[in-house]
Amino acid sequence: MDDIDPRLERARRLLDDADLGLAALGAEVGLSPGHLQRRFRAAFGLSPAEYRAQRRLRALKQGLRAGGDVTRALYDAGYGSPSRVYEDGAARLGMPPLAYRRGGAGLQIRWATVATTLGLALVAVSERGVCAVLLGDDAAALEAELAGEFPQAQRQRVDAGRDDFLAPRVRAVAEALAEGCGRVPVELIGTAFQQRVWTTLMKVPAGETRSYAQIAAEIGQPRAVRAVARACAGNRLAVLVPCHRIVRGDGSLGGYRWGLPRKQQLLADEAGRRRREGGRA
Repeated sequence: MDDIDPRLERARRLLDDADLGLAALGAEVGLSPGHLQRRFRAAFGLSPAEYRAQRRLRALKQGLRAGGDVTRALYDAGYGSPSRVYEDGAARLGMPPLAYRRGGAGLQIRWATVATTLGLALVAVSERGVCAVLLGDDAAALEAELAGEFPQAQRQRVDAGRDDFLAPRVRAVAEALAEGCGRVPVELIGTAFQQRVWTTLMKVPAGETRSYAQIAAEIGQPRAVRAVARACAGNRLAVLVPCHRIVRGDGSLGGYRWGLPRKQQLLADEAGRRRREGGRA
């Protein structure tokens, strides 16, 4: 692996300690703002602004999990005011800071399971929308998985057909799973790198695949193949974020969070559907 330019390493260290804008950061390390932006993203997979936002968010999460005062955690993490966490961190944090510290305390989640061609699917919805789509064969195991994501949330299993908010979302997810593609609005909660991987995968047409290396190249970080694989493993939205469409460079399937048989089924169904649609063209 090539050595990273020392100026970029210095820029990264400066961002660890100070909230510098692109122009000021470039002046500190001797690179023009545009040049710094491009080279920093190529080296680290994030723009300087995204890197700093992720550092703040990570520090905030650590402070909240430690059980300290919420306001103190916000300022210690580098947020100039409480509102700033929502401006550049709320989408990634996914819930109010106090709720995050308490493992989802105060968060109300309604969920239901539905039988699909892929087995059981657990669809969980908060007031923000669909927050998890989990696949498996055992309802109790799926419920335990949801509890692991939101251990302190108020989780309520309901009959989806009797819940005006949950019912249409469960139906939409079931239809998307049956069709092998995502047509349901999703909330991507993850790092900037993960979000780029997931959004790139969502652009891969049904019936096609990409290698881990191809996705890494598409997001501008060709050496981050293993990080791409980790991002796929961390996907919580089965099929809606189509991690089943990513394979190894030699064409073998690689891993899949929801099990290789499901990945094989999804790819086979999508390939067959693509052939049929091509025949009708």
